Amino acid sequence: MSEGWKSHSRKVTPYVPGEQPKSQNLIKLNTNENPYPPSPKVEACLRNIDVSRLRLYPDPQATELTAALSNYYGVECEQVFVGNGSDEVLALAFLAFFNGDKEILFPNITYSFYDVYAELYDIKHRKVPLNEQFEIDINAYKVENGGIIFSNPNAPTSIAISVEQIEDILKANRDVVVIVDEAYVDFGAESAVDLIHQYHNLLVIHTYSKSRALAGLRLGVAIGSKELIAHLEAVKNSFNSYPIDMIAQELATVAIQDVEYFKRITSKVIQTRTYVMTELRKLGFTVADSKTNFVFVTHPTLLAKDLFEFLKTYQIYVRYFDKPFIDNHLRISIGTDEEMDQLLKHIRMYMTRQ
Repeated sequence: MSEGWKSHSRKVTPYVPGEQPKSQNLIKLNTNENPYPPSPKVEACLRNIDVSRLRLYPDPQATELTAALSNYYGVECEQVFVGNGSDEVLALAFLAFFNGDKEILFPNITYSFYDVYAELYDIKHRKVPLNEQFEIDINAYKVENGGIIFSNPNAPTSIAISVEQIEDILKANRDVVVIVDEAYVDFGAESAVDLIHQYHNLLVIHTYSKSRALAGLRLGVAIGSKELIAHLEAVKNSFNSYPIDMIAQELATVAIQDVEYFKRITSKVIQTRTYVMTELRKLGFTVADSKTNFVFVTHPTLLAKDLFEFLKTYQIYVRYFDKPFIDNHLRISIGTDEEMDQLLKHIRMYMTRQ
């Protein structure tokens, strides 16, 4: 059989997500999921959905959902874009805004989908090194470029920069689109959303997988100027006019409106994170100042890969990255207090065997 078609096929190195084990009896701390269920109002809404409506296409404008989001963020509906998870929103943003001849910039250690999208769409790009403390180097982005994207807080490092630092980048880059991916911002960092009124080239992207505990539902949101959002809508409608299904629209709407529950579970995650960071430091780990729902850690005498494998034998899954600069670090999602106590117990067990 001829395989000539291969020469006409796009060759890509795909994004590799965290391991998704099928076993139920495990502690899963490798994919930054929320350890708590979504708002009880989500379950109540799900029980009352009229399934006969599934024969119809969903609202392509996601009108009620967009209205709830605009109310939450304090912006106009025309400044809100919704997609099937923030990964889809990011993919469409790369297509819409990064099409020039100059290199786009993003950190060399960050969410690995940026690299994947740049390669997939054949976008010129340059990875900007973090500083020695794994922080974004603000001055390194004050150069000629074709666009900028970075996570704040950054992943997997968990470190955030301030709104003032973000504005510093924006002031130096008024003629290109600057995308701030705020997937983890609700766990202690400052959001740049308010800057969209002053900087019309700023696009802020949020996910509802983390702080709203809706990873299985898939909802991503972009907030920006009306002109940026109109460009995103045009690209989306050239690709898929119905990205958010009817059930997801209804469930996400009630989740967004339950602000009290959202604040309660994010507060619990932050409280547990503080405890875990303290305990790990007592054990000699270097722990970054996390503003996320995970911690990024290393130890001066323990090999991260070996600890990763040891924990896995006890059905405790954390994230190990076999990549330059961070190959002796672990990213550990914050679970419930009980899960984190088990993690700490087994780390202490491992250390006694060394």
